[in-house]
Amino acid sequence: MNYSSSHPQAPAHYKFDYKVHDPHTGDVKSQWEHRDKDKVKGGYTIHDPDGSVRTVEYHADKHNGFNAVVKKHGHSHHPHVYGHKDAH
Repeated sequence: MNYSSSHPQAPAHYKFDYKVHDPHTGDVKSQWEHRDKDKVKGGYTIHDPDGSVRTVEYHADKHNGFNAVVKKHGHSHHPHVYGHKDAH
């Protein structure tokens, strides 16, 4: 679509969110975002394979650029290494 100067594009406005929880694959995550003209705010949460949960919240605008805060919750759990014997 071609916009001429007599038909300027309308400012961007949107909101979305989604969630995934698949116990078969272990894929657990969610995301949300909304935009009002030149300002964007959003975040997402991911359950990492190590058992911790990573949360990212972000905002962006033309004056401050993109800014994100990343937090990690919970303790990392790593499986025992199989096939190795103790050297007793």
